[in-house]
Amino acid sequence: MMRERLVARAQLLAHCRRFFAHRNVLEVETPLLSQAAVTDPHLDSLQTRIAGHAPTFYLQTSPEHAMKRLLAAGVGDCYQICKVFRDGETGRNHNPEFTMLEWYRLGFDQYQLMDEVEALLTTALGSAYQAPAERLSYQAIFERYLAIDPHLCPVDALRALCRDHAQADLPSADRDTLLNALMGIVIGPQLGHDRLTFVHDFPTSQAALARLLPGNPPVAARFEAYARGLELCNGFHELTQPDEQRRRFEQDLAQRAALGLPAVPLDERLIAALQVGLPDCAGVAVGLDRVLMVAMGAESIQDVLAFAVTEC
Repeated sequence: MMRERLVARAQLLAHCRRFFAHRNVLEVETPLLSQAAVTDPHLDSLQTRIAGHAPTFYLQTSPEHAMKRLLAAGVGDCYQICKVFRDGETGRNHNPEFTMLEWYRLGFDQYQLMDEVEALLTTALGSAYQAPAERLSYQAIFERYLAIDPHLCPVDALRALCRDHAQADLPSADRDTLLNALMGIVIGPQLGHDRLTFVHDFPTSQAALARLLPGNPPVAARFEAYARGLELCNGFHELTQPDEQRRRFEQDLAQRAALGLPAVPLDERLIAALQVGLPDCAGVAVGLDRVLMVAMGAESIQDVLAFAVTEC
């Protein structure tokens, strides 16, 4: 079994590299360590120190910031396969250290990038996922599975849905925490069982690093892909405005403070790169361990790793 999982991983990595070589997308490598940390209140970075260096260093939760600095420097279309680290994420579908594939395509919007993600994943996942992918808006999936409009549903009603459908009592949770709970516990596990499913056009409050799209209501140019109930990727038509990016980072930090989470330094080098000019692009991060879980029919992420965190 150990050799089987290692062979499957090697074949997946080789497939990814062939895929991007055929499209003339450059493989890059950036540091795992940074003096800045992710500000997202829902993610926690692992910390370390280096002798002779005063600041705390953080292990990356994603190579996104460093890759955007390369894009601003003119590198062009690029991808990276690397280890990323997220504190507190352990379970059937999570390991604190995991393998991420991240790539950026100049001139793409979120819909063009979904096409490319579908091409990569359907060839990686095997015959069960060869049918055209299903594509649904965030609003459409909430209407389908919970019969609500997530943009308009009152917070008290969301709390009741969490109690009734997710067995989660969240009396003080904010709107996005409640929506995330419903998405993660109730809706997500039902997606992608007969074909790959994309969810797109998220609420603007969940935009993260995505630009916003006009409409009623406006939505974020963000998408996720699901197979066998597992979220495999998170993609954006990338935000390029430095002032707006700083505002979102500062908003994250204020939310972290309100939740009693540790303060972290925001990435001034990324802001500086955006000021130089990030080209119009779309980017996506794919969890390769979860792709392997689907491809191999594994029930736990530990079944596709050489060694889980408990075995290190």
